[in-house]
Amino acid sequence: MDAGSLNSSSNLKAQSRFSLQEQLLRRSSKENLDRFIPNRSAMDWDYAHYMLTEGKQAKENPAVISPSREAYRKRLAEALHLNRTRILAFKDKPPAPIELIPQENTSPSHLQAKPTKPRRHIPQTSERTLDAPDLVDDFYLNLLDWGSSNVLAVALGNTVYLWDASDSSTSELVTIDNEIGPVTSVNWAPDGHHIAIGLNNSEVQLWDSAANRQLRTLRGGHISRVGSLAWNNHILTTGGMDGQIINNDVRIRLHIVETYRGHQQEVCGLKWSASGQQLASGGNDNLVHIWDRSVTSSNAASQWLHRLEDHTSAVKALAWCPFQGNLLATGGGGGDRCIKFWNTHTGACLNSVDTGSQVCSLLWSKIERELLSAHGFNQNQLTLWKYPSMVKMAELTGHTSRILFMAQSPDGCSVATAAGDETLKFWNVFGIPEVAKPTPKANPEPFSHLARIR
Repeated sequence: MDAGSLNSSSNLKAQSRFSLQEQLLRRSSKENLDRFIPNRSAMDWDYAHYMLTEGKQAKENPAVISPSREAYRKRLAEALHLNRTRILAFKDKPPAPIELIPQENTSPSHLQAKPTKPRRHIPQTSERTLDAPDLVDDFYLNLLDWGSSNVLAVALGNTVYLWDASDSSTSELVTIDNEIGPVTSVNWAPDGHHIAIGLNNSEVQLWDSAANRQLRTLRGGHISRVGSLAWNNHILTTGGMDGQIINNDVRIRLHIVETYRGHQQEVCGLKWSASGQQLASGGNDNLVHIWDRSVTSSNAASQWLHRLEDHTSAVKALAWCPFQGNLLATGGGGGDRCIKFWNTHTGACLNSVDTGSQVCSLLWSKIERELLSAHGFNQNQLTLWKYPSMVKMAELTGHTSRILFMAQSPDGCSVATAAGDETLKFWNVFGIPEVAKPTPKANPEPFSHLARIR
């Protein structure tokens, strides 16, 4: 091959090499803004030669270098930035990004940062206080309930009063005779117009609040006072001091349809789950039972699904979680002071928090993942917890005696509390719901025959 051919071949290789380098530079400047590409132009060849020859010899044979030369070498290294350890180098800095379009409103909607939710203000004082004379100071009773029609019922001694939250008007529903009183429990039916009233003599009365008249009396189930009530559509569940739990079908004359036996002492807490499938009961025997209708309906003995024995004091406070159907919160009395969380499918205790004081009542927020607890000795406070971290968000004080009863407004924002200091307080604890949903009207059919049954 002659010299001309060699020169031609060398030129072609050089052109192709420069062409390739030019393409890489072009591509890196336009397309590969997120990568570093090795480039010899970024290398300091003098520094590399120094490190590979004189610098290496100085490190390997320090004895042959005079002190004066060593001092000179250090000064030179500092001046020329030779105290580096790397020889190979890449580009010093990546190219600055080219902003072709202004930043605002350029990102897809699903990539845009969500606006930070403002921190909710929780008032530290009650927004209203009402007198509640003759309120029975008894931990085991349930004397306060807020119905779906926005009317609060409270039992004071032998009398049941109704407070209409829409216009702040108060009316008297009924005063019970001394022989059968006092009133030991109240609970609104789902329709918000019919109310059940438990009595000290073991009877339960059903009233129509709109017509202000008694519809019927349920007898023969209990042998002592009825301190707890819970509706499940047309089934009214009652819990007595005798330890029995009775399901009453209010549509029929022979109203007792099931009896649950598991508690050895007074049943002071009853709550049906939102699905109406499971019932939680708490008693003065420190026990919590979970009853399942699919299990108990076919069993005459009505065996419980779970028997929860972790509390060490009476359990009155029960609250089903609104956003997780199988999550139940329970609170123990003065000897226990704990809030416990349960998986009611498995019966497992998920968490236990020592609150430091008697837990009288529990309420879940319908808006946020929060839980409100009402306490007795020693601070008589309301505590708002963030779930599931159980970090305290607020502690609200104002009552001078233990907060015995607590009820939540239909919209989920306000909470009413009644305490042994004979006052009724209203708290704006849970804020304002983002979307106000109309309260669904309950089917009035279960109560259509009550007027004819005696």
